[in-house]
Amino acid sequence: MTDQTNPAFELLRKQDIPSLNVEYQEYRHKVTGAQHIHLASENKENVFLVALRTVPEDSTGVAHILEHTALCGSKKYPVRDPFFMMIRRSLNTFMNAFTSSDWTAYPFATLNKKDFDNLLSVYLDASFFPNLDYLDFAQEGHRVEFKDPEDISSEIEIKGVVYNEMKGAMSSVTSQLWHGMSKHLYSSSTYKHNSGGDPDKILDLTHEELVNFHRKHYHPSNATFFTYGKIDPVQIQEFIKKNVLESFQPSSEVIAVRNEERITSPKIVSDLYNPLPGDEDNHHVVISWLLNESHDPVELLETYLMSNILLDNSASPLRKVLENSKLGKSPSPLTGLEADQKEMVFAAGLEGVKKDQHIAVESIITDC
Repeated sequence: MTDQTNPAFELLRKQDIPSLNVEYQEYRHKVTGAQHIHLASENKENVFLVALRTVPEDSTGVAHILEHTALCGSKKYPVRDPFFMMIRRSLNTFMNAFTSSDWTAYPFATLNKKDFDNLLSVYLDASFFPNLDYLDFAQEGHRVEFKDPEDISSEIEIKGVVYNEMKGAMSSVTSQLWHGMSKHLYSSSTYKHNSGGDPDKILDLTHEELVNFHRKHYHPSNATFFTYGKIDPVQIQEFIKKNVLESFQPSSEVIAVRNEERITSPKIVSDLYNPLPGDEDNHHVVISWLLNESHDPVELLETYLMSNILLDNSASPLRKVLENSKLGKSPSPLTGLEADQKEMVFAAGLEGVKKDQHIAVESIITDC
């Protein structure tokens, strides 16, 4: 492994990980503070990812719609849809974009070096210099159209890629249950919002708010670049510096998720979901506990161990109680540990519960 570094970056640390056959290398751009993590490996796969902390303050789906709209053309590639054009002509083995509750990421992988360079250029330009055209926002976010384009007296419909996607996602009872629970469990942090977008709230998002969200969150000072494979990190850093970093000044904006305020006594809340016909008496009862931060590896391992002891199979004590209970039809789909967010959640419950049986469900869980 080489010790050569780019003058614009400082090597913070490196460490061999023999079990994975990689060397971990962590760099920081001296001017903007952008982070570059490289996993040096002899693997022929070339992987790149740029991730940004995106912390929404509402449920308009701004981070999700921005992820879509950023891929609709950029400063260097002002074509209609460079992302899908590259999918058709690229040799990539993986290519996508993701919006989570508090981050957005744009990853790709390919075995071909020239293909890697092409995709790297497209991805960096799309992330940091997107056009964010109003018509692209209308297509990806929300707009109104006449049901019959030729008849202005016909019914008006709401359309939009993300709007329709989230209508489908939020028709799931499990999604409604999770977001309903999160509103009360994370009552003071970003996790109380639906980062994908609540269909009722998506319509409140304006194009100006989308542009401002990009200006604030899609900045190198808020970015982490990841690479993996037999790649020279110095060359990658030079490319990123010339094509992105030299166009920015350091930002003083601090974008982070605050830890949730702790409650002093249990909360009991109820909410409604749209049941399927004939499913009106199918109540869900879930108890959830907000745990500690997920980035402590020892504590994370201990929590997963405890969760597995309780729920791993039908002989595990808590799963056995839930599966054999006559109070409901089956364990809730939310039962288990959720460790993807800054602070972990452990939940347990039943679905198919009759009305006013929540105290009995709580008792069998807490007794166990």
